[in-house]
Amino acid sequence: MELNRKRILVTFLMHLGDLTLTTPFIHALREAAPNSHISMLVDEKLKDVVLNNPHLDEVLTIDKKGRDNSLLALIACAHNLSKMKFDILINLHPNERCSFLDALTRVKQRAGTCNVWFKPFWDIYTPLDRSRHAADMYLDVLTQLGVKELKHSGLEIFPGEEDTAAAQAFWSTVGVDPEDQLIGFNIGSAVITKRWAPERFARVADTLAERGYKIVFFGGGMDEEMVEEARGFMKAPAIKATGSFTIGQLAAAMRRCSLIITNDSGPMHVAISQKVPI
Repeated sequence: MELNRKRILVTFLMHLGDLTLTTPFIHALREAAPNSHISMLVDEKLKDVVLNNPHLDEVLTIDKKGRDNSLLALIACAHNLSKMKFDILINLHPNERCSFLDALTRVKQRAGTCNVWFKPFWDIYTPLDRSRHAADMYLDVLTQLGVKELKHSGLEIFPGEEDTAAAQAFWSTVGVDPEDQLIGFNIGSAVITKRWAPERFARVADTLAERGYKIVFFGGGMDEEMVEEARGFMKAPAIKATGSFTIGQLAAAMRRCSLIITNDSGPMHVAISQKVPI
C-alpha cells in the first residue's frame, strides 16, 4: 500500500495504556509517510496521549462513554469523518465500536484490523499477532502494509507547555525543592490481580524515605482509597498527587522522578513514555 502523500486516518478507541502503546506506530507511520496528512481518532478523555504528538497533523475525538455512546451518535461521527475525504483509514484494534464506526466511514481504502463481522468492509485486513508485545503488534500492521523499515523512538507522550507549568506549580505547592530526589509510586491498576498489596508498597516507600528520597503517590481518582491505605501504613510522610493531574500533566510530573515503582497499568506506560526508570 502506498502511504506517502495521502490523507490518512488512524482509529483507536481503547484505554490509556493501550493508546500509549500505539505511539511507536504513529512515529513509524510518519517516517514511512513524511508527506502525508495524518489524523488520529481517539477517546476524548485520553486525547492528551497524542494531542501534542509532532508526528500527527490532527487529533480527532469522540466521547465514547458520554455524548457519543449510541448508534445514532456513531453514525453521525462516521458521516462527519466521511466529509473529511480520507484516502486511507487504518484501524488498530478489533473492538466492535471502532469497527462499526470505521465501516460506515467513506474512504478510498480501509486497512488494519477489525471485528470479524466487519471484515467484508475492509480492503486490506491485517490480523494482530497476539504473540508479540502490544507495541510491536501494532507496528506489525505497518509491516503487513508493506513498510520495510520501522523507525521509531519507543513509547512517546509529549506534554504541552501548560502541562509542564501545571506540574511545576504542583511541586512548588507541596514543597519539593530543586535538589530533592523524588520516587513516584503508582499502586493502582484496573485489574485487581495486578495490584501489589498497599502495605508492601508502604514498606518499600519507608525504606527509600530513610535513604533520603521524597515519596510521591500518583494515580487517578479511583486509586485514592488504595493510596490512603498505603500512606496509613507508612512511618514517613508522603506526597499525595493522586487524582491531581490530567494525562499530559501526569507525564510532565513523572519526568521529575528518579524512579517510578508501579503495578502494570496505564500510568506505568505514561512513565515509560517519559524515559523514567521503572
